[in-house]
Amino acid sequence: MATTRNLKIKTSTCKRIVKELHSYEKEVEREAAKTADMKEKGADPYDLKQQENVLAESRMMIPDCRKRLEAALADLKATLAELEEVNQEGAEIDDAQSTIADVEQLFVTTDA
Repeated sequence: MATTRNLKIKTSTCKRIVKELHSYEKEVEREAAKTADMKEKGADPYDLKQQENVLAESRMMIPDCRKRLEAALADLKATLAELEEVNQEGAEIDDAQSTIADVEQLFVTTDA
């Protein structure tokens, strides 16, 4: 049985994962710039290799984060559907619907 408390938790989970995803994307940009700068300046090969490993790890986190976001979104949609079946209303429902729209828009813009 879905409750509004569960809906709030699942909504917050989606929002947190979206923040994480944006954070990882920014980290990849930062690390890529740092790696390019090190190559430009002719940094020590060992340091450069370490920096490339850091960049690779950051890049690996993005698909993982997207996968977790897809799962959280599906979970949120299922909970929302259960609550809508029993005609429940409230701010939590509106917040969940807005979060779903935001996440779906994020997937549309990154897939394009």
